[in-house]
Amino acid sequence: MATGHCLIGCGIGEVLGMVITNSPHRKAGMSIVVSIILAFVFGYALTIWSLVRSGVEFRRALRIALASDTVSITSMEITDNLVLFLVPAFLTAPISSFLFWLGLGVSLGAAFIVTVPVNRWLIVRDQGHALIHGEH
Repeated sequence: MATGHCLIGCGIGEVLGMVITNSPHRKAGMSIVVSIILAFVFGYALTIWSLVRSGVEFRRALRIALASDTVSITSMEITDNLVLFLVPAFLTAPISSFLFWLGLGVSLGAAFIVTVPVNRWLIVRDQGHALIHGEH
């Protein structure tokens, strides 16, 4: 569940960032920066929200989210943006094109495939999202 919150939040931030910055005159670098920032914001926010709903005080939930989600979101963002750099047409396509949405799907799908084993590896070592399990 914790991994799901993190991955969904990261995906929401990534898509929102690409949609917000999508214009004919945009700079690819700006799209990536905004998307990364929003991926971290939404990834942390969904984790914090679930912890606070479970009765955890906000400040503690924030500390737990930072400790548990940072590696997960970072691995997702590295993979996602690597795919976008390898296929630049995904990054320059207008929001109305199939290529834009295909690019987001491919890059986020690749990020998911890489990040799930990363999270599994962390959980087995009582790190990452394992920090959240005891709070629910």
